[in-house]
Amino acid sequence: MPIEPLVAPTEERCRLRSSNYMGGVIVFLPDPAPAIPLLTSHLEHWAVQIGGRRAVSMVEFPTYESAGVFRSLTWGGLDARARQVASHLVDRVDPGQRAALLLPQGTDYVSAFLGCLYAGVIAVPLFPPDSPGRVDHLSAVLKDSEPACLITDRTSADAVRDYAHRAGFPASEVLQVDSLAPSQGPASLIELKPDDIAYLQYTSGSTRSPAGVMISHRNAVTNARQAIEAYGLEQSSTNSVGWMPLFHDMGLMLSITAPVVGGFPSVMMDPVAVMQKPVRWLRILSQFPGAVSAAPNFAYDYCVRRIHEQHRRELRLDRVRALVNGSEMVLAGTVRRFNNAFAEAGLKPETHCPSYGLAEATVLASTDSPNHEPCSVSLDPEELSLGKAVVVPTNGHGVRYTVCGNLGGQRVRITDPETGSLLGDGQVGEIRLQGGHVGNGYWNDPEKTRRFFGQGISGEHGEWLRTGDLGLLMDGELIVVGRQKDLIVMDGRNHYPEDLEETVQSVLGFVHRGHVVAFSLPWGDAISGETVIVLAELLAENQESVYSLEAVTRIARSAIYERHGIRLSELHVVAPGSLPRTSSGKISRFKCRDHYIEDQFRLA
Repeated sequence: MPIEPLVAPTEERCRLRSSNYMGGVIVFLPDPAPAIPLLTSHLEHWAVQIGGRRAVSMVEFPTYESAGVFRSLTWGGLDARARQVASHLVDRVDPGQRAALLLPQGTDYVSAFLGCLYAGVIAVPLFPPDSPGRVDHLSAVLKDSEPACLITDRTSADAVRDYAHRAGFPASEVLQVDSLAPSQGPASLIELKPDDIAYLQYTSGSTRSPAGVMISHRNAVTNARQAIEAYGLEQSSTNSVGWMPLFHDMGLMLSITAPVVGGFPSVMMDPVAVMQKPVRWLRILSQFPGAVSAAPNFAYDYCVRRIHEQHRRELRLDRVRALVNGSEMVLAGTVRRFNNAFAEAGLKPETHCPSYGLAEATVLASTDSPNHEPCSVSLDPEELSLGKAVVVPTNGHGVRYTVCGNLGGQRVRITDPETGSLLGDGQVGEIRLQGGHVGNGYWNDPEKTRRFFGQGISGEHGEWLRTGDLGLLMDGELIVVGRQKDLIVMDGRNHYPEDLEETVQSVLGFVHRGHVVAFSLPWGDAISGETVIVLAELLAENQESVYSLEAVTRIARSAIYERHGIRLSELHVVAPGSLPRTSSGKISRFKCRDHYIEDQFRLA
């Protein structure tokens, strides 16, 4: 198969269907996507079918007030750039070796990722070494993946070489993707198979050290198709709008793999640009009909707090197809606040789609549909602590959980975390998954792969993924309640830290919503044996406020005892930005616990 760039197709190369002759206008429709589960086959297909149409765009904001500058590649151009990268890789890296992507968000990142796939090289999506607060994660991933090549661009090349030298990594080829010479000659690419490993998706390290999940072409294409079906995305009318980092599983799916499989254009922004001014995200959503986008739960609360009324009035969100809420626990209050705040901009409640996913299942594992409004249930906390889901009136003292729906093409089971036995509807246990989107295990760790990917369930066929997450099924739909490792066990009862965090931020209005973390430590009184700690970041605008820590602790302690029946040992209000985060921007409960033990927090 030659590497030379494909020529952008003419309309004559597209299939003309007689049924598309309407009112004297001839409409050319592309052939449907190929059935073979290879990402490269889909890219090649769209380059042939709709090569002159926009494939991927990066929106840059050179000034704070800028409306955005678009830099785009067509499908033909994207395919040509990917093949150009591949032609340089095949001379430097053997098939099956790894190439680390150490470059900023943008079209070059997309070209580099797809170029790795064309060359049969396993991509390792990462970030430049000058990204604040991520060097430890980067070092751990590079040590584990042992890349033969570091792919970067001109803006990051010096930092990459300097970092590799200082970190003591073996000499690796450094490839500047935006400085490549034209392809030389008709070299051939290796023949790819659906079960070949396409990339390593490293976990963010929110609960453990980074681990690389081996994602095959089949895994990626299967999960992309599941997402396309779940959200009703159509090639002719969908635009993906994303700002999640491309090294994050959700960002990679939303901005690269799903558009490549579905043949619809992708619009990207830099995460920092959106955090600086979140209205940029919603303005771009307003520009593209049929938009699908995704963000963690905290980002929706962030928009409510940071986007002022005058800016909300200029938005047009009635044409948005789906807003996926995932990557962390989805809070019913967040969904309600966001929908209410932007209702006047035309946002339909059903647009908001609570979801659940994890890198071990490529990314998407369950989601609500954009065809009906999201729903939540109020569960009795006492029964929940015993592993049973009992619905109580919403005006009582129940804990509200958002329903995360289901996903076609997979099987979900709930099992006892200790015995592995199957549990019935309404019983809380470990979430287990089976399907073509489940990854191939952890890179360089066969023992961990066996423990999490290779376990069966009594009475069920085949192997099932152990997610480590706790949840329950209710009428066939999934409700996620927390992580098994994060459970707070008091007096023999299970309590979920997310519930305690929501309680604290609901009664303390001066703390940063979504920036509250609860955990327990194995020292305490003789009765419970556990000490419950809550850390809460102060809102930046409240830094000058005067408050009594004793008084607010009393308020939080009373609310937690009333709603959950346990005693809060300590509440610490810390300075804005103090809570450590993972490489994907989520609060790291594990690191917060360590920082607390080592007394590293700066109190507000």
